[in-house]
Amino acid sequence: MSASVEALFAFLLAGVLALLLVPLTDRLARRIGAIDLPDDQRSLHAAPTPRLGGLAIFAAVLAAALIWLPWNAETRAILAGAALITAVGLFDDVYELGAGAKLLGQIVAVIVPVSAGVTVDSFTVPFLGQLNPGSAELIGLPGGGAIDLGDVGTVVGIVAMINVINLIDGVDGLAAGVCVISGIALAAIALSLDRNPAGLLAALTAGASLGFLRHGFPPASTFMGDTGSNLLGYLLGVVAVQGALKTNAVIALFLPLIILTVPILDTGFVVAKRLKYKRPIYRADRWHFHHRMANIGFSQRRTLAYLYGWTLVMAALALALRFVPYSDDHGNFDALWTAVMAAFGLLALAASVYLIYVLEILKLRRFGRVDPETGEFGVVDQETGEFEAVLPSDESPSRQG
Repeated sequence: MSASVEALFAFLLAGVLALLLVPLTDRLARRIGAIDLPDDQRSLHAAPTPRLGGLAIFAAVLAAALIWLPWNAETRAILAGAALITAVGLFDDVYELGAGAKLLGQIVAVIVPVSAGVTVDSFTVPFLGQLNPGSAELIGLPGGGAIDLGDVGTVVGIVAMINVINLIDGVDGLAAGVCVISGIALAAIALSLDRNPAGLLAALTAGASLGFLRHGFPPASTFMGDTGSNLLGYLLGVVAVQGALKTNAVIALFLPLIILTVPILDTGFVVAKRLKYKRPIYRADRWHFHHRMANIGFSQRRTLAYLYGWTLVMAALALALRFVPYSDDHGNFDALWTAVMAAFGLLALAASVYLIYVLEILKLRRFGRVDPETGEFGVVDQETGEFEAVLPSDESPSRQG
């Protein structure tokens, strides 16, 4: 049986299992009180909702992985790390862990697969050639061992991916849908690079996400919680390392970044805003893309349509970069295929510019209006959506930042 067929079966099995298991996790969540209550400050849901759907995703991933992945040291470490990151998310969903405890748990979980070889020892960068962070020793250990730059960079990268997916999980179906699209694209790329275990892992991750999405699509009957978002971010991070970054292909370094452009940009934008206004980067707010769309007046389904579409366009660009034969190995370009590649690039650029315009990220000018709640005339900062009343005196307080 070919790896592609196995990936399809893994995708289907994980999807069916997640679909069937979510109702059981709902019962558990209600029994132990793991319920997400609406929060006027940042929540977009109106009713108390169980938030342990991530357990169904984990069970589906584990079952499919035990059947389809090779049972070697790396697989065992990846699944052990998945169990740990799921446990961290579960404790957070039930007991609400502090930011430091969550970060520590994420790091410990990621160290497990990295210590078993899921690490980036070398990669190729255009104009710079092959870089070998794995050969740069950072910390010498007793007995002759060492912690190298490649291991540290891999831990940081996967932990960052965990938090990227966690941070976009703020509207029904967004994180799951993005992971379905990203997982399928990463699976296709990994399989094409003969990274079959990574391709299978990506496929079953996408399948489990899709199975959950049946229950998580708005209006959602359940949430995946940190249990699910941490796990999916972890799995996508591992897939990116094993399926693309560990190859010597020049373009492979950029493919995961292109596929995950939307959640990466969302997280980067939010973190930048929190730093600008000197707020803790771990404190929740309403500056995410989906919150901005809600402020504009978008429904949850319209928000998903825009963000899913953007993710699909970026995934298509990554797949085109991998599969469109626009050049040979000697830098000679084929005119027709180069034009096709350019079309994909222009489509991705147009979609990105349009979404940035819709989200009003770069519109920094201010304009006057009357606040409908107070009747005061003021100005709105289109970058933040905040209203500032204009005082009649010359001693109006200035805005910070």
